[in-house]
Amino acid sequence: MALSKPVYNFLGFYFQQLYEHPVRTKSVTSCLIATLGNLTSQYLAGVKVINQDSLIAYGLFGLLFGGSVPHYFYRALDTYISDDVALAPLKHLALERLIFMPLFQVLALYMLARLEGKSQQQAAKQLSQMYWPVVIANWKWISLLQFINFTFVHPMLRVLVANLIGFVWVVYMAKKRRQARDQKSNK
Repeated sequence: MALSKPVYNFLGFYFQQLYEHPVRTKSVTSCLIATLGNLTSQYLAGVKVINQDSLIAYGLFGLLFGGSVPHYFYRALDTYISDDVALAPLKHLALERLIFMPLFQVLALYMLARLEGKSQQQAAKQLSQMYWPVVIANWKWISLLQFINFTFVHPMLRVLVANLIGFVWVVYMAKKRRQARDQKSNK
């Protein structure tokens, strides 16, 4: 029971910040989640030396794009999709899965490479190699979770649930990017 009070206080603080400063809160949260997801991925891979450039790149991407871009997209969705309770989640899901997610993956793959110090040509090459496998994996594994989030999760808790989903996705993305880098260096 002693642990519940600090958790409750933290969640209260988080939700208050999310309400009062949504973009800032989502950006800082995304920075932390991206950095921790990348770090977790590196630990799970058993790397001997943590790739600090990758940690910084993921953190910066989360801070600059991971909070603000989804915030404005989902805000626009809420504005333009009718309040039809039965169809709204399906419309949200279709637009998010077919338009936003593929475009956001382009941004993520390209900007992560650039933030790691790769040239424009290297970033574009990595994007072209990884784009479709990443998008297909996202459709395959994240779509059901997004459907559940849009359909059954209370709107106030959707950002928190999306952050949990995002953490798992960052671990996966970091693994795939590391595997692509390792394959390239072994050739």
